[in-house]
Amino acid sequence: MMHSSSSGDIQREFSWPVRVYWEDTDAGGVVYHASYVRFLERGRSEWLRALGIHQQALSRDRDLLFAIRSMQLDFLRAARLDDELNVRTSLTERRGASLVFAQGIWRGEELVLRAEVRAVCITATSFKPRPLPDDLLHTVEIHSLFNASE
Repeated sequence: MMHSSSSGDIQREFSWPVRVYWEDTDAGGVVYHASYVRFLERGRSEWLRALGIHQQALSRDRDLLFAIRSMQLDFLRAARLDDELNVRTSLTERRGASLVFAQGIWRGEELVLRAEVRAVCITATSFKPRPLPDDLLHTVEIHSLFNASE
Protein backbone atom coordinates (compact mmCIF):
# COMPACT_ATOMS: atom_id res chain seq x y z
CA MET A 1 0.00 0.00 0.00
CA MET A 2 1.24 3.39 -1.00
CA HIS A 3 1.15 5.56 2.10
CA SER A 4 -0.17 9.11 2.25
CA SER A 5 1.22 11.73 4.57
CA SER A 6 -0.87 14.28 6.43
CA SER A 7 -0.12 16.83 3.72
CA GLY A 8 -1.65 14.55 1.09
CA ASP A 9 1.66 13.82 -0.66
CA ILE A 10 2.32 10.21 -1.56
CA GLN A 11 5.19 8.80 0.46
CA ARG A 12 7.78 7.12 -1.68
CA GLU A 13 7.78 3.72 0.08
CA PHE A 14 5.41 0.88 -0.76
CA SER A 15 4.59 -1.77 1.82
CA TRP A 16 3.26 -5.31 1.22
CA PRO A 17 2.40 -7.83 4.00
CA VAL A 18 3.71 -11.41 3.88
CA ARG A 19 3.09 -14.24 6.33
CA VAL A 20 5.65 -17.04 6.65
CA TYR A 21 4.20 -20.48 5.81
CA TRP A 22 5.69 -23.98 6.14
CA GLU A 23 6.69 -23.93 2.47
CA ASP A 24 8.90 -20.88 3.18
CA THR A 25 10.95 -22.55 5.92
CA ASP A 26 13.66 -25.13 6.43
CA ALA A 27 13.35 -28.15 8.75
CA GLY A 28 13.91 -25.92 11.77
CA GLY A 29 11.04 -23.55 10.96
CA VAL A 30 13.40 -20.73 9.92
CA VAL A 31 12.79 -18.95 6.61
CA TYR A 32 14.93 -20.54 3.91
CA HIS A 33 17.19 -17.97 2.21
CA ALA A 34 15.58 -18.38 -1.25
CA SER A 35 12.15 -17.61 0.20
CA TYR A 36 13.26 -14.04 0.91
CA VAL A 37 13.83 -13.59 -2.84
CA ARG A 38 10.19 -14.58 -3.47
CA PHE A 39 9.02 -12.12 -0.80
CA LEU A 40 11.03 -9.33 -2.45
CA GLU A 41 9.56 -10.21 -5.86
CA ARG A 42 6.05 -9.92 -4.45
CA GLY A 43 6.89 -6.50 -3.06
CA ARG A 44 8.16 -5.21 -6.42
CA SER A 45 5.29 -6.80 -8.36
CA GLU A 46 2.66 -5.36 -6.05
CA TRP A 47 4.37 -1.94 -6.19
CA LEU A 48 4.00 -2.01 -9.99
CA ARG A 49 0.39 -3.21 -9.70
CA ALA A 50 -0.41 -0.36 -7.25
CA LEU A 51 0.89 2.06 -9.89
CA GLY A 52 -1.46 0.51 -12.47
CA ILE A 53 1.36 -1.33 -14.25
CA HIS A 54 0.40 -4.94 -14.97
CA GLN A 55 3.30 -7.12 -16.01
CA GLN A 56 1.25 -9.62 -18.01
CA ALA A 57 -0.25 -6.79 -20.07
CA LEU A 58 3.22 -5.27 -20.62
CA SER A 59 4.44 -8.55 -22.03
CA ARG A 60 1.38 -9.22 -24.16
CA ASP A 61 0.63 -5.70 -25.42
CA ARG A 62 4.04 -4.01 -25.43
CA ASP A 63 6.60 -6.84 -25.76
CA LEU A 64 8.18 -5.70 -22.48
CA LEU A 65 9.45 -7.61 -19.45
CA PHE A 66 11.47 -6.79 -16.36
CA ALA A 67 14.33 -9.15 -15.52
CA ILE A 68 16.57 -9.06 -12.48
CA ARG A 69 20.12 -8.04 -13.39
CA SER A 70 21.62 -7.96 -9.92
CA MET A 71 20.63 -8.39 -6.30
CA GLN A 72 22.52 -7.65 -3.09
CA LEU A 73 21.03 -9.19 0.05
CA ASP A 74 22.01 -8.54 3.67
CA PHE A 75 20.52 -11.14 6.01
CA LEU A 76 20.23 -9.41 9.39
CA ARG A 77 17.80 -11.51 11.45
CA ALA A 78 16.04 -14.85 11.09
CA ALA A 79 12.34 -14.90 10.29
CA ARG A 80 10.32 -17.92 11.41
CA LEU A 81 7.17 -19.86 10.72
CA ASP A 82 4.00 -17.76 11.17
CA ASP A 83 5.88 -14.45 11.38
CA GLU A 84 4.01 -11.52 9.93
CA LEU A 85 6.47 -9.66 7.73
CA ASN A 86 6.27 -6.49 5.71
CA VAL A 87 8.16 -6.00 2.45
CA ARG A 88 8.98 -2.33 1.91
CA THR A 89 9.93 -1.23 -1.60
CA SER A 90 11.29 2.08 -2.85
CA LEU A 91 12.61 3.03 -6.26
CA THR A 92 15.97 4.74 -5.71
CA GLU A 93 17.41 5.05 -9.22
CA ARG A 94 16.46 4.73 -12.83
CA ARG A 95 18.48 4.62 -15.96
CA GLY A 96 17.35 4.33 -19.56
CA ALA A 97 16.63 0.61 -19.35
CA SER A 98 16.81 -0.21 -15.64
CA LEU A 99 15.31 0.46 -12.23
CA VAL A 100 17.07 0.11 -8.87
CA PHE A 101 15.01 -0.75 -5.80
CA ALA A 102 15.87 -0.49 -2.13
CA GLN A 103 13.90 -3.16 -0.32
CA GLY A 104 13.61 -4.28 3.26
CA ILE A 105 11.77 -7.10 4.97
CA TRP A 106 10.55 -6.07 8.38
CA ARG A 107 9.02 -7.90 11.34
CA GLY A 108 7.29 -5.10 13.18
CA GLU A 109 9.98 -2.46 13.70
CA GLU A 110 12.84 -4.95 13.30
CA LEU A 111 14.67 -5.07 9.95
CA VAL A 112 15.17 -8.72 8.98
CA LEU A 113 16.69 -8.32 5.50
CA ARG A 114 17.96 -5.41 3.42
CA ALA A 115 18.25 -5.65 -0.38
CA GLU A 116 19.24 -3.65 -3.43
CA VAL A 117 17.78 -4.97 -6.68
CA ARG A 118 18.42 -3.84 -10.25
CA ALA A 119 15.68 -4.78 -12.74
CA VAL A 120 16.28 -4.29 -16.45
CA CYS A 121 13.71 -3.67 -19.13
CA ILE A 122 13.92 -6.23 -21.96
CA THR A 123 11.83 -7.26 -24.96
CA ALA A 124 9.64 -10.28 -24.23
CA THR A 125 10.37 -11.86 -27.61
CA SER A 126 14.17 -11.51 -27.80
CA PHE A 127 15.23 -10.76 -24.20
CA LYS A 128 17.31 -7.84 -25.48
CA PRO A 129 17.57 -4.65 -23.40
CA ARG A 130 15.26 -1.82 -24.34
CA PRO A 131 14.58 1.62 -22.92
CA LEU A 132 11.67 2.07 -20.59
CA PRO A 133 8.79 3.72 -22.45
CA ASP A 134 8.24 7.38 -21.54
CA ASP A 135 4.81 6.79 -19.99
CA LEU A 136 6.22 4.12 -17.65
CA LEU A 137 9.15 6.37 -16.75
CA HIS A 138 6.74 9.14 -15.82
CA THR A 139 4.61 6.80 -13.68
CA VAL A 140 7.53 5.34 -11.72
CA GLU A 141 9.32 8.67 -11.30
CA ILE A 142 6.46 10.32 -9.46
CA HIS A 143 6.60 7.44 -6.95
CA SER A 144 10.36 7.31 -6.43
CA LEU A 145 12.79 8.37 -3.74
CA PHE A 146 15.32 9.89 -6.13
CA ASN A 147 12.64 12.23 -7.47
CA ALA A 148 11.31 13.24 -4.03
CA SER A 149 13.74 16.11 -3.57
CA GLU A 150 13.78 17.40 -7.15
